[in-house]
Amino acid sequence: MRHCIYPGTFDPITYGHLDVLSRAAKLFNRVTVAIAVSGGKGPLFSAEERLEMVRPNVANLPNVTVVTFSGLLVEFCMAQQADAIIRGLRALSDFEFEFNMALMNRHLEPELETLFVMPNEQFSYTSSSLVKQVAKFGGDVKHFVPPNVAAALAAAYAPKPA
Repeated sequence: MRHCIYPGTFDPITYGHLDVLSRAAKLFNRVTVAIAVSGGKGPLFSAEERLEMVRPNVANLPNVTVVTFSGLLVEFCMAQQADAIIRGLRALSDFEFEFNMALMNRHLEPELETLFVMPNEQFSYTSSSLVKQVAKFGGDVKHFVPPNVAAALAAAYAPKPA
């Protein structure tokens, strides 16, 4: 049984992430979405909130599970008995970072493969950071994220009572 890990902060998950995930679910018997607890990015949402945003959006993929993790990704992958790591590449600008990360992971665990998956071109410019920026200034994000995520972003950026 082939098992891959799809890691990320998913802060928040976007349709681009879900597109990469659906492609991975076709290629592997088991896919684990691994939400990094912090990832050093200072996430807007807690790991538990991100987990709860992802779960309903993968309910239609019976071979997908969602968990959180901390620490080294390769150690998590080995503990999960994964065969591969899936990473999405939106544009050439993603490649250098992802390539270096894949080489370091290979150095740490030579048996673990990293596979790059390109999302549908309609998602090539979508990133969690850009979606948060649009939402922060009141823009419409419904074309970039599922409804439950759009609602969570609206709530996170709603004016706070004085």
